[in-house]
Amino acid sequence: MGEFVRLEVEAGVGTIRLDRPPVNALNNQVQAELREAAEEAGRRSDVRAVILYGGEKTFAGGADIKEMAAKSYPEISQFGAELTASLTALAELPKPTVAAVTGYALGGGLELALTADRRVIGDNVKVGQPEIQLGIIPGAGGTQRLTRLVGPSKAKDLIYTGRFVKAEEALAIGLVDEVVAPDDVYTAAHTWAAQFANGPAVALRAAKAAIDGGLDMDLRNGLKLETHLFTALWATEDQTTGMQSFIENGPGKATFEGK
Repeated sequence: MGEFVRLEVEAGVGTIRLDRPPVNALNNQVQAELREAAEEAGRRSDVRAVILYGGEKTFAGGADIKEMAAKSYPEISQFGAELTASLTALAELPKPTVAAVTGYALGGGLELALTADRRVIGDNVKVGQPEIQLGIIPGAGGTQRLTRLVGPSKAKDLIYTGRFVKAEEALAIGLVDEVVAPDDVYTAAHTWAAQFANGPAVALRAAKAAIDGGLDMDLRNGLKLETHLFTALWATEDQTTGMQSFIENGPGKATFEGK
């Protein structure tokens, strides 16, 4: 367990919790601890789904600007590579992930939320990529994951202007998936994650690998990847269990072991 980031596990759901007051700024230590938490969550068989959470007040206000401003070019080159690696470790978690966003998710904070498969936010939340206002651009996935999520035109608008986006617009453009009352953010994220606690873990991993991997390929190669992952599931216990349960009891009644 790190000083600022910890992994809490209960009933199959792991919560990667940021706790660096006042705004969970992403400094060197936080990004290193995020990577450690992601790697632990990926290893643990008792973690079937993961929630990214910054607490009741703020998800993450962005990078630690004071720390960044003092860095030399060689130092920022190393920091940028390490931050990207940390967020990539979260994005590549082989399990369903959801970001529970309260308060703000700005700059690196939004880039952190973009690593999740799903984003649930409070109706008072503001998100954005304001790096342009500092004379820089997003450097930990913002130009890439945001574009893949909302399309190049909308991504350019948000990145060029650096403006803050309110919850209603974020939902309308597909930047987030669910808007709830501020006090219900974690509960709503947990409800989504908990449905996978007893699910077919290997199949879920394959589904994520097929979707994410296919985005980096043309259709022909994406279909080959899908076929490979699909047929490989015949080597799992869950495939046998799921199909036998369907034959005997109908759909949606299988009890999976995640093997």
